[in-house]
Amino acid sequence: MQTKEYDNENDNSNVIYTELNNYKFMLMGDASINTEKEIMNIYNLPDIDVLKVGHHGSKTSSGIEFINDINPKYSIISVGKNNRYGHPNKGVLDNLENSKIYRTDEDGSIMFKIKNNKLKIETCYP
Repeated sequence: MQTKEYDNENDNSNVIYTELNNYKFMLMGDASINTEKEIMNIYNLPDIDVLKVGHHGSKTSSGIEFINDINPKYSIISVGKNNRYGHPNKGVLDNLENSKIYRTDEDGSIMFKIKNNKLKIETCYP
């Protein structure tokens, strides 16, 4: 996705939207709420199937307006166990309450497979 260039390097991280077998995936990188607002102004992205949550679930990302706009069915949070930042933020988890949340600190690796036009989710904790 193309937005303007920002002074903040997190907002300049790649944001990727793709569709595979009619399933919509959105990978937010470390984009903040500012980038989310710009994305909402430029693109029409309702009902995302899989959201890779921005910035490890930091309070600077995954604003309620954005989450309500894209309405993710599944949310993936890539986050280290007992990380020093306290990620994911409780407010972000609250914003995602209507989404099935998977977290790498609790679920381990998370794999999405599309077979016979069905999305299947597998986790593997080491």
